[in-house]
Amino acid sequence: MHDAIRRGIESLDVAPEHKTAALASLESWLTRFPDHAPAIDAMSEAGRFDELLDAFRRVLPFGTGGRRGRVGLGPNRFNAHTLATSAAGHAAWMRAHHDGPLSVVITWDVRRFDDLGGAVPAHVPHPLAGWTSKDFGHLAARVYAQAGIDVHLLPPDADRVMSTPELSHAIRVLNATGGLMISASHNPPDDNGAKVYDHLGGQLVPPLDQEVLTAVAAVSEVQPPSWEEALASGHVHFIDDEVRRAYQDLVLSCSIREERGLRVAFSPLHGAGLYSVLPVLERAGFDVVPVEPQCTADGAFPTVPFRAPNPEVPSALELGIAYAEDAGATLLLATDPDADRIGAVVRHEGGWQRLSGNEIGALIVDHLARHGHRGLVARTEVTTSLISRIAEGAGMPLVDDLLVGFKYIGEILATWEGPFAAGVEESHGVLVTAEMRDKDAAGGALLLAEAAAVAATEGKTLVHRLDALTEAYGRHDNRLASLVMEGATGQLRIARMLDAFRESPPESLGGRAVTRFRDRRSDTDPLGPVKCETDASSRNVLVFELEGARMILRPSGTEPKAKIYTEVIGGSPEDAAQLERALVGEGLSRVGVDLPTWALAISSLVSIEARLRFVDAGLPELLASPTPDTLTAVLGDRASLYADAVAEWAEAMPERQAVARLFG
Repeated sequence: MHDAIRRGIESLDVAPEHKTAALASLESWLTRFPDHAPAIDAMSEAGRFDELLDAFRRVLPFGTGGRRGRVGLGPNRFNAHTLATSAAGHAAWMRAHHDGPLSVVITWDVRRFDDLGGAVPAHVPHPLAGWTSKDFGHLAARVYAQAGIDVHLLPPDADRVMSTPELSHAIRVLNATGGLMISASHNPPDDNGAKVYDHLGGQLVPPLDQEVLTAVAAVSEVQPPSWEEALASGHVHFIDDEVRRAYQDLVLSCSIREERGLRVAFSPLHGAGLYSVLPVLERAGFDVVPVEPQCTADGAFPTVPFRAPNPEVPSALELGIAYAEDAGATLLLATDPDADRIGAVVRHEGGWQRLSGNEIGALIVDHLARHGHRGLVARTEVTTSLISRIAEGAGMPLVDDLLVGFKYIGEILATWEGPFAAGVEESHGVLVTAEMRDKDAAGGALLLAEAAAVAATEGKTLVHRLDALTEAYGRHDNRLASLVMEGATGQLRIARMLDAFRESPPESLGGRAVTRFRDRRSDTDPLGPVKCETDASSRNVLVFELEGARMILRPSGTEPKAKIYTEVIGGSPEDAAQLERALVGEGLSRVGVDLPTWALAISSLVSIEARLRFVDAGLPELLASPTPDTLTAVLGDRASLYADAVAEWAEAMPERQAVARLFG
């Protein structure tokens, strides 16, 4: 290994054990994959040692959504090696846990890796450039076939993809032993992942996911057969259109009202919803207007601002709103690349109002309750408690203390024997049938459009319905803040932040007393002792109960960021925002990050490190030369992400107004 790489990693301000692990892993990697050496050398020459440390310091772990991360070189990246060993380990685990013939369903989304983030300097070809989710899916099929496991997947000449809920359903229809979904959900284009599913169509929960991880760790090398050899083995089978049609029929059977007098605009954000949600809405009888520019299967997400194909992000819906406005639609629906999350915007009193994931979940549960459904309602603990109030008011069975991750809703369904109404998670996830075990945007879209159509017959919109829920159950203000932190240093900061709060919980936040502090990872938690490492990861959650409010802090299981959930009952949006800033500020201060209060208003799409660079260097440049050219040089096309914060920074200081005007 080049001495420059060793010196660069040794120079980083991280714990010695992370440096040692990264250097040992790098040396092993270069021995096994010598063709990767030019790319790694180029990264070293460019000084990207934090990137190298993060890529090689550990094996890419399982999170709430399985194994997911940036595509790239190294064991902490998603690549052919980490996928092949994952599939081989999963195959070994299935063989140990199931008797008789084994089978697995593999599906994939639209992703294609082109290193848009520039991890490897552009003058050196990236060894993984051009790899698609389909390519990863075919590689996994070769590994399973080599293990003697039957594989069901789309025909190789199919230009379509299949959504995550379709995978869950296909596992059950085909009586498969398990499943694998190649997708990074709503993550940026450079990410990808593999979600492992059980024979019931749900994701694995602790300790089973830990067992799979242990089986994967035991696999050091895989030499899969060629595609032709896999086909010749007789273990590869192709999914026909009947399976997809059966999924659509199942979703359509969840309808509880016949109202359809509504024009609905729909965008798949270039993803799998084109083949799942769109036909369901059309077959249901809605007048659907596709957002045509986003109805191409394209893993670069070219028309989505900041390439963030997440219906939670307001900018992702801008083009759809314009189409809906021109088409005279009443409702815009959008889905993420693997079509398990649903976003919505409602035409209301001459404008458009975006619905949060909490509001979507509340409206769907309300729709079911109002029309006689008395099945189980399940929500994760970070989801609005308004849903619990609606369910309790209707006399519906309720489970509302689940950890983050739809797999825990699937786990409840594995033992629930009564009727099921809905499973809901604040991250725009909804499930309305027990015949699948993961969130399903098609079912959510159908019932949300149906609820909007019912409201229209009453001369109202879904926003009016939300107002009625507030009147009936009280005001619930929910907010989510994301703190993105870059590389290994950022991830270690997040870990230190949570540990600091564990050691010394705050007595108050935002002027409110903390009445109770809960560490879900503690042995005294109602969940009991931690079962395994993956259980500890899922339970890495801190709960702060305050007077009239509740806040939750946890690291994301799939992205390098911390998440802060705030709920204020009987207060105001300003109260929730004040509490959020208080916890964010307190958390950053505990890990030595000195970020001005106004900079907390910068979009959550911007990392903490980028915010610091803007404060320390970008703003001084703009103050010295407040011109559009300087703004472009400092922020490129991302100025809109900073606009609100800069307006706050410039308020009441006339000498700063020239900079603020640049942001519009």
